[in-house]
Amino acid sequence: MSASDTLLKLRPVQEQTPTLRWSLATRVAFRFSFVYFGIYCLGTQVVRGLMPWSDLEAPDPVTHWPVGPIVAWVAAHVFGVKTELIYFSGSGDKTFDWVFAFCLLVFAALATGIWSILDRERSDYAALSKWFRVFLRFCLAGQMLGYGLAKVIPLQMPFPSLSRLVEPFGNFSLMGVLWSSIGASPAYEIFAGCAETLGGVLLIFPRTTTLGALVCLADLLQIFVLNMTYDVPVKLFSFHLIVMCLVLLAPDSRRLANFFLLNRSASAPTQPPLFASVRRNRIAVAAQIAFGVLLVGMNIYGSVIAWSTYGRGQVRSALYGIWDVTELTIGGQLRPPDLNDQARWRRAIFEIPSRVTLQRMDDSAVRYGAYIDSKRNTLALSKSDDKNWKAAFVFQRPSPNQLILDGDMDNQKIHMQLGLVDPSKFQLVSRGFHWIQEFPFNR
Repeated sequence: MSASDTLLKLRPVQEQTPTLRWSLATRVAFRFSFVYFGIYCLGTQVVRGLMPWSDLEAPDPVTHWPVGPIVAWVAAHVFGVKTELIYFSGSGDKTFDWVFAFCLLVFAALATGIWSILDRERSDYAALSKWFRVFLRFCLAGQMLGYGLAKVIPLQMPFPSLSRLVEPFGNFSLMGVLWSSIGASPAYEIFAGCAETLGGVLLIFPRTTTLGALVCLADLLQIFVLNMTYDVPVKLFSFHLIVMCLVLLAPDSRRLANFFLLNRSASAPTQPPLFASVRRNRIAVAAQIAFGVLLVGMNIYGSVIAWSTYGRGQVRSALYGIWDVTELTIGGQLRPPDLNDQARWRRAIFEIPSRVTLQRMDDSAVRYGAYIDSKRNTLALSKSDDKNWKAAFVFQRPSPNQLILDGDMDNQKIHMQLGLVDPSKFQLVSRGFHWIQEFPFNR
């Protein structure tokens, strides 16, 4: 080995990978991305994806002071929003979310302009960029793992509930159609979840970041199209995740174009290591992998707990099932089945212990809180929007498939006889998968 080769090996890692001067467009794009996605990730649900061990159910940090009042002012005075903003509803497409995105866009543009003037002599942001890349990798990985593992353990789109099985298809929303169709095929949901999880896992390792970002981009493009075409209220959020993928892929854009489009050989990646010391870089990689393992483990743990809490592994109602009302007496008067009789119940649906759904003759449904005392054979109903409303019944089960309810509801005496519906009567439940089909089956 020559003396020059020995000297090269002894040089710090950073000296072996000098950086060229970035173009003005690259420097401006980095400044904007750093400000925009730094605030976006730390201020929205993305930051919670980095802490899956926390039991935090609260509005995003940006809904608080000082961002919250600023967004509310812009909504009222720029966009003319007259109603009070909703901060926490489970939707990612609230008025607040869109106005916040506008405010962040304006702020990031102004901050980029000021930063560009004050720091116009800098040739590159190689040092800051490599740490920002690590931050963005794990922010995206946290979301992909969270959503992915909630499909691997089928939670996000559960199998259609008993109430769904008897609800007319025409009453479904677009999102309800999507949720029920994917939930009806757990195998497909698990497959989709594995694809999302794979992207998140690949982002954990520095060497597979580009591949992970490509997998995530493919996943998220499909998700975004579904959100747009089925009116799923995470359109804005999924779009941001797509752009985060593109930011991660930007340093490798030329290499990817050479490989996929221009039929040229792809050069080696040029991402600089985090530290000048080989030992420190190894520690940094080990720390990233350890944190990634923690993210995977805690998301799996959370999904398993959720499966037994509100998934298909949850405790069932003591009267579980779909019960057809075969006979109904209200105030001593027999109410025969009549589609025009809105006071007559058609079905009672018991699924979870704390709720019962009563379905009218026109298939509309009313949900009540329920408390079942199996020792006393009593059923108490309540309404979430009327604390003073109550109904009480005593029930009997002459046989497993028969149920009799006697009690008071809406100041009237009620006598109800019900018969249990066999779930296998529903094709969605019983048909299953077939390798061989001589004729198409499309009922």
